[in-house]
Amino acid sequence: MPKTETYTLEPAPGMKSGLVGLFLAQLDDQNKNLTDDTRGATPEELAWQAAPGMNTIGMLLAHIALVEVGWIGAAAVGLDFFKIDELPVKWADSGIPLAAGAAPPAALRGKDLAFYDDVLSRARAFTWRALAPLADADLARQRSRIRRDGTEVHYSVRWALYHVLEHEAGHYGQINLLRHQYRLAHARV
Repeated sequence: MPKTETYTLEPAPGMKSGLVGLFLAQLDDQNKNLTDDTRGATPEELAWQAAPGMNTIGMLLAHIALVEVGWIGAAAVGLDFFKIDELPVKWADSGIPLAAGAAPPAALRGKDLAFYDDVLSRARAFTWRALAPLADADLARQRSRIRRDGTEVHYSVRWALYHVLEHEAGHYGQINLLRHQYRLAHARV
């Protein structure tokens, strides 16, 4: 008899809204995959650049956490996107966006996987706390922010939840590519 696998996804417990619970279950699953796929990364690999001016895995991990806290805090709680103080890294620490030809930010130099695991864990704990009281009707609530370039952006809480998920998924793919490139660059011939 062939092997059978069954996949299901249930809303995260403790959420007032089933839709929010489903989003959180998706985000937690995405984060578990990211965590699983970064096991074994050394501080050297986390800080490696394919070329000057390019992101490192460590920069991306810090950035994922910062963006999660920024969007969730702003959308769900109404906090100032860039002033949320939940993490041991700040926006400038991530180095993103990195100037052309620049080296990785000094603030992340020598950081190990345990550091990034902690940063991501803190971001997720914040997200759980911020989303727990939301009802389905809260997802339609409109928010706005001003981008660094001065553009005024209007968005719903529902869109912000989606954006956090697709943002992490995109950078997860980038991190996997960087891990592959690092292994190729450091292969013993």
